[in-house]
Amino acid sequence: MKVKVNKDTCIGCSLCADNCPDVFKMDGDLAVVIADMVPSEAEDTTRETAQNCPVEAITIED
Repeated sequence: MKVKVNKDTCIGCSLCADNCPDVFKMDGDLAVVIADMVPSEAEDTTRETAQNCPVEAITIED
C-alpha cells in the first residue's frame, strides 16, 4: 500500500503525523510521507488517518 499527501490541499494540522508517525511527518507547515510502502502493521492506522484528514489531503493506493 502506498500513500500520498496533496501538498496543495494539506493545511498542516499534523493529525496524520501525530496518529501515524511511522508513515507521516511534518516538514515545516506541511505533512509528508516518510514510508515508500506503508508497513503492514500500520495499514489500518493509515486508512483511519486518511479518513480523518479534515481536508482529504491523503490518498491511498492499494
